[in-house]
Amino acid sequence: MIANKKLLSKISVIIPVYNSENTIAQTINSVLQQTFTNFELIVINDGSLDSTLEIISKINDDRLKIFSFDNAGANVSRNRGLKYAVGEFVSFLDADDLWTPDKLESQFQALQANPQAAVAYSWTNCIDEKSQFLRRGTYISATGNVYANLLLLNFLENGSNPLIRRDALNIVGGFDESLNAAQDWDIYLRLAAHYAFVAVPSPQILYRISSNSMSTNVLKLEAASLTVIERAFKKAPQSIQYSKKHSLANLYKYLLFKTLEGLPERKRTLTALRFFGKAIINDMYLLKSPTLIKVLLNIISTAMLPRNLALFLFYKFPKIFNIVTILGYMKLAL
Repeated sequence: MIANKKLLSKISVIIPVYNSENTIAQTINSVLQQTFTNFELIVINDGSLDSTLEIISKINDDRLKIFSFDNAGANVSRNRGLKYAVGEFVSFLDADDLWTPDKLESQFQALQANPQAAVAYSWTNCIDEKSQFLRRGTYISATGNVYANLLLLNFLENGSNPLIRRDALNIVGGFDESLNAAQDWDIYLRLAAHYAFVAVPSPQILYRISSNSMSTNVLKLEAASLTVIERAFKKAPQSIQYSKKHSLANLYKYLLFKTLEGLPERKRTLTALRFFGKAIINDMYLLKSPTLIKVLLNIISTAMLPRNLALFLFYKFPKIFNIVTILGYMKLAL
């Protein structure tokens, strides 16, 4: 029995995949090329209808394990992966995201150096559909008891980020299968309520922004995030209840940015206006910020001008119409 335990993988990497034929090979390769090699890679094929399964099956690596099921959603697939996992540590990766080669090794070393921590996370950079750099993430490093900060903002940013001690996951439970978005924030909050986090201050997660990614469905993201916020603040200590307004303000700033990110689309302007109003209600300081002018110019140009003219202005004056600066107004209790 002792000899068998030595053969078990230290880390279990779980990838849920559904119809990801364009990205899955690159995603898997970013795992197989890790400098830390003692891992198993569990791919849960969630009823893919394209050539995803065929592509995965051609990859020859003993660490790769493939399981296929009828389509049930990413949360169910992640939980299914957990049932097969044997590692002492677990990390999840979405089928269109990438890791830098040192991701697992850096996070594993961080947890080894901080035995009181159950979660190690890194910084994120965003890439486009061609894997080209789009923008940097928040680059926030909060260590130790991060619960109050995590209530304000999901600074881990995505579900492809942390390395987590398996024992901690067993205690807090798996992913909430009733959520169709923000499930990563939900599980991070449950972990942060009981365990310390440690940051690896390096951009090691390459998070893909694509037109058909779930993160672009802002209405789903809004509904799920509000559920997570309400649930979390019902359990939060009285001493930090005041921060709920800041949490809502951060959410609507992010949703506003996601709605207006990319090229102008007139159909999104009403949603953007609603998100902008919600952000201001919860953070009146926005009325005094330079970003106010950028947001209004973006919305007005998109709503009132012919699309060709709006596109011309967006390309001609990218600094004026790019509202990424609104993310700089996120409030944290660091």
